[in-house]
This record gives sequence, C-alpha cells and structure tokens, in this order.
Amino acid sequence: MAEFVDTNILVYAEDKDEGEKHAKARDLVLRLWESGKGAVSIQVLPEFYVTVTRKVKKPLAPEAARKIVEQYLTWRVVENTGSLLLAGIQLAQSSRLSFWDALVIQAAMIKDCEVLYSENLSHGQAFSKLRIVNPLL
Repeated sequence: MAEFVDTNILVYAEDKDEGEKHAKARDLVLRLWESGKGAVSIQVLPEFYVTVTRKVKKPLAPEAARKIVEQYLTWRVVENTGSLLLAGIQLAQSSRLSFWDALVIQAAMIKDCEVLYSENLSHGQAFSKLRIVNPLL
C-alpha cells in the first residue's frame, strides 16, 4: 500500500531550520524511500518547489529544488485529471475542507493510500479507508 505525503511534510524534510519537525519529516521520507511506498501528487510537488525556493528561512537554489522534485517523480505520482478535480470539488462541498485539502485527500484515495501524512489536516480523521496522520506530533 502507498503512503501519501502532503507538501508541508516534504518541506520540513528539507528545511533544517525546523529542528525536531525536520528530523521527524526527514526520517519519515527516508523510510518511504526505503520501503518504496511513497506517493505524492502533481499538486504537492509545485507547492513544495515554491515553498523551498521562496518561503523558508534559507531557500534552496532553484536547481537544487528541481532535482529534489525530479527524485519525487519516481514515487507513485497522481496526475491532475478532470475526474480528480471533480472529486475534489465534491469532497470540498460535502465536508468542511478547503478545496486544496480535498484535492490532496482525493489524490491519496485514487492511489489507494491508507495513510496521508500532513500537518495541516486533522490527525486521526478518516475518509473511507484513508487515515490522516500528523507525523510531527
């Protein structure tokens, strides 16, 4: 089974200024590399790129960030499609989630993930068989 990783966890895995959050996120990402279970979406990767090159205290050089994105493209990647978009809209309308969070959840569900690692979503919340886990707690 795949395990989906939200943008914030990928950012913490690279941002050494985040102390304990960095260590926990880095360990999780390393475990996913070793297990081959990592999953991301085309939504998550551009968010990651922009954040690590512009929004962190010590931004990465664009080329270094591009290489990291290229590596994550070897994981299980969910492409943006019309059906994903419509499913995200439907989930956002039927729940109290933002559209962007609903889109991440739907992407994880498309890959049959059992876990979605995120700091932004409610730890322990479930959507069908998908469980939200905040690995930074």
